[in-house]
Amino acid sequence: MKEKRNLLIGGGIVGAIAVALVMLGNPKNMGFCIACFIRDIAGGVGMHGAAIVQYVRPEVIGLVVGAFIVALIKKDFAPRGGSSPLTRFVLGFGVMVGALIFLGCPLRMALRIAGGDLNAVVGLLGFIVGILVGIFFLKKGFTLGRAYKQNKLEGVAMTGINVALLVVLVAFPTLLLFSESGPGSMRADMWIALAAGLVVGAIAQRTRLCMVGGLRDVVLFKDWTLVCGFIAIIVICAIGNIVTGNFHLGFTQGLNAAGEVVAQPVAHTQHLWNFLGMTVVGLGSILLGGCPLRQLILAGEGNSDSAIAVLGMFVGAAFCHNFKLASSGAGTTPNGRIACILMLVVMLVIAVVNTKKAKE
Repeated sequence: MKEKRNLLIGGGIVGAIAVALVMLGNPKNMGFCIACFIRDIAGGVGMHGAAIVQYVRPEVIGLVVGAFIVALIKKDFAPRGGSSPLTRFVLGFGVMVGALIFLGCPLRMALRIAGGDLNAVVGLLGFIVGILVGIFFLKKGFTLGRAYKQNKLEGVAMTGINVALLVVLVAFPTLLLFSESGPGSMRADMWIALAAGLVVGAIAQRTRLCMVGGLRDVVLFKDWTLVCGFIAIIVICAIGNIVTGNFHLGFTQGLNAAGEVVAQPVAHTQHLWNFLGMTVVGLGSILLGGCPLRQLILAGEGNSDSAIAVLGMFVGAAFCHNFKLASSGAGTTPNGRIACILMLVVMLVIAVVNTKKAKE
């Protein structure tokens, strides 16, 4: 009961922070989005050339550092790793491909639902299907192998990278790229965004907030504890969106004064690909053992396996924009649709091979 209460309170705080970040400048329905923000950071350091999505997002830095600080205080910092690192990199890459087909990670999917975006409900259905497929393999014995204790330097590496990014952002901003238009140009004040990330990172570390883990626990153990956090995020964020006038129920926002259809913020209405994109995210996240948010938090706790998955997401984000895989408000691209199917096949192969290996 105490854990559920903490998740409800923590999720409510995260939802309120997401609403506040939108009011302070972040894109609508994107107070937080791990996939989108990692993509922006990849652009900010020059890994891709999409000028509208380039900015070193302090929220992501805060998430990792916040988790690291609390893990140290609570003695949860435990450097470990070595469990199929290259496979985890590939899975992280694939999760990012799926997320950028859908245009959001599981956390943003929840925030989009809270904004009334029914395209995100389609994504949720695909997400659940991906998780169910992953659970099938978990029941058959799927594993990526055992993680081993590592030295402290290995465990602190991802936090160090994020601190270095913050130093460059503050002291040497001319080394970075900054969007002047598009989603990358929409941002809350740097220090407020950093503080928000630190708070959410601390909350996520203490509550183990993870939508993938929550849905997995519901199916496997009939345990709704972890899901409570995301229910709280959706409810509080929806209330905030209604109060601030940012709630628009539908697949679009309706018609403007000129009779033109207004799309939901940073979203598209190609339902099949919203579904399949999040199927890839759900399956990949189950195989990794957590959603993109959870991977960041675990990396902050010293888990180098999660750090490798996050690096896979960074490379995946750059690849998506360099090779025109990422969707836009206009919809998916031919390259993106091919990549989505390919990543689904790759993940299924990984699941089958590692399940057979575990049985031998």
